[in-house]
Amino acid sequence: MTQILLVCMANVCRSPMALAVAQQLARNQGRTSKLRFDSAGTHVPGAKRIDARAQAVLLKRQYTPGKTRSRQVSAKDFERFDLILAMDEANLAALKRLCPPTRHDTLRLLMSFAPELGVTDVPDPYYGDLAGFERVLNLIEAGIKGLLAQV
Repeated sequence: MTQILLVCMANVCRSPMALAVAQQLARNQGRTSKLRFDSAGTHVPGAKRIDARAQAVLLKRQYTPGKTRSRQVSAKDFERFDLILAMDEANLAALKRLCPPTRHDTLRLLMSFAPELGVTDVPDPYYGDLAGFERVLNLIEAGIKGLLAQV
């Protein structure tokens, strides 16, 4: 089984959205026995629920938000997960500081799986409006589809 961790800053917007998309698309492909997904944050200020705007755009597109509470990336994650995907360069840099050097090969950007878009970062929509969450979901869907085509 391949285990994949999706990471953003607070684990309330982007990574829970990516988790919902990954779980649904893997389920649609009949790959849930071969792929396991989770999400976490690099700077989690306490367990919080998924952002209501993130939940709204997921539900609008028929995704089931699967994450109920945010969590911090832990040292065990670097041993447990085969692939750890950051939503942006800042999260990737934070992961590299936390991760043992021998496991740096497991760290990547989600958008590296959708190079055709010419985008490296999934922007943080937290301080924006609903349209920002829609754009983020579009990017996440492209990244997850590319990921599933490669793993």
